[in-house]
Amino acid sequence: MSADIFWLLLMTVAVFCCILSGVPVLLAIAGASTLIALLAAMVGDFDLVFFQAVPQRVFGIMSNPLLLAVPLFVFMGLLLEKSQQAERMLKSLSTALGGNQSALGLSVVLVSALIAASTGIIGATIVMLGTIMLPALLKAGINKHMSSGLICASGTLGQIIPPSIVLILLGDQVSNAYFEAQQEAGNFAPDPVTVGDLFAGALLPGLLLVALYAGYVLFRLRRSDTQPDNAIDQSRITFRELTWSIAPTLGLIIAVLGSILVGIATPTEAASVGVAGALLISVGGQGGTVGRVALACALLALCLLFLRQSGFLGLAFEAGKISWTVKSFYSVALTAIVLGLLLTISTSLVKNGVLLAALRETVTITGMIFGIVIAASILSLVFRGFDGDEHVAELLQSLPGGAYGMLLLTMLVIFLLGFILEFVEIIFIVVPIVGPIILQTDISPVWFAVLIALNLQTSFLTPPFGFALFYFRSVAPEDIRTSQIYVAVIPFVAIQLLALGLVAVFPALATWLPGVLF
Repeated sequence: MSADIFWLLLMTVAVFCCILSGVPVLLAIAGASTLIALLAAMVGDFDLVFFQAVPQRVFGIMSNPLLLAVPLFVFMGLLLEKSQQAERMLKSLSTALGGNQSALGLSVVLVSALIAASTGIIGATIVMLGTIMLPALLKAGINKHMSSGLICASGTLGQIIPPSIVLILLGDQVSNAYFEAQQEAGNFAPDPVTVGDLFAGALLPGLLLVALYAGYVLFRLRRSDTQPDNAIDQSRITFRELTWSIAPTLGLIIAVLGSILVGIATPTEAASVGVAGALLISVGGQGGTVGRVALACALLALCLLFLRQSGFLGLAFEAGKISWTVKSFYSVALTAIVLGLLLTISTSLVKNGVLLAALRETVTITGMIFGIVIAASILSLVFRGFDGDEHVAELLQSLPGGAYGMLLLTMLVIFLLGFILEFVEIIFIVVPIVGPIILQTDISPVWFAVLIALNLQTSFLTPPFGFALFYFRSVAPEDIRTSQIYVAVIPFVAIQLLALGLVAVFPALATWLPGVLF
């Protein structure tokens, strides 16, 4: 065994031991790798000059405009959750679809899909589902295993249905890996891989997973055609009430995701618009005069957007061909939107504590994500210092099956790492190592990224460190044991692996839509 391989194995063991011992993940990843590098340097097996690249890497991470979309999307989701807009949508759809057990279970899947496309915050979604829907599911006669597994699995849909934080982080890393791979292959001007490509590529697999969940629910509850008394709220909901509770969030989803898919806006620009829309929706949900002002601001903004996109306020405005009256209208309308937004926020969200709570949690989540990203960057430097990339390349190239053998091993490693690591660590540790090697072949980077995203979704459900299990445990009644929750998610993990297998066998599920749109 060479010295490099010895230190790489020792570093791997050290990192996992630190994580399992309860040390914060970012300290475990950065600290253990740095300590091993210092020990190796003492015996002449590591060159500390590699650490000179740390400041440049940190600066590159913090100045990356793509990663700016992460806190914006997190903030957008938390606004909808803290203002109870997502909860209102959940209750309205559940009431509209409520009936027998099949309809109730199906409503959980459909509502979760809508919430996933608007918030993407797993913790908030599962806590809401567990608080509101779990009692209804149990009262309807659905057993603990089915109810627990359904809520845990449905709550994770936000990680594959765009816009998704997983896809944004994957987009950054896969893009870098693909560029490096193409340079190694002699192509110095490859077509870029964008987050929009990944959003488009993940849309059909995400809907496929929703369909598989729904099919499983209908199959398991197919004999339940009656609803026990007092199972759920029997109150009726009018079409107007249902539309009012769903339309704002659905419109926000279409605006944010649609603007990215059709190429009108970058993910960061769409995320900023999404935050503004979430602010208006959060205020509008409060009702009263403030809600009407927010609605007027939203309609005025849509009017200006339509005029801009139709070309009426486009190139002609820039060329100075529009009359003074139109320019004045544009300026006054834009000023009114800004002042109205500030007024409604100050009188509603700030007063109710919604804005500060969302900001505080956004800072916490964003700090955790970027801390892990920086720590993983340090680990990657140490890994390369021990020639780990060359050793991994040799290992992968020696596998039978060529590129697909490499891909199969990578998927297996990611699945196993999902039992003990979070998705952020896996993305920033595994993709930079194997991505440049695998993407030198004819494997599509979008297909590769979507397979990883589907695989990573299982990490939220696999014990002992599946975060969906932790969130559900915090709201589940005491008579539902932790062991029962672990067993309950097994069928849904199998469904996720089935979806992964279908996308692996039929790559067009991930590559067709990006090819049409871009």
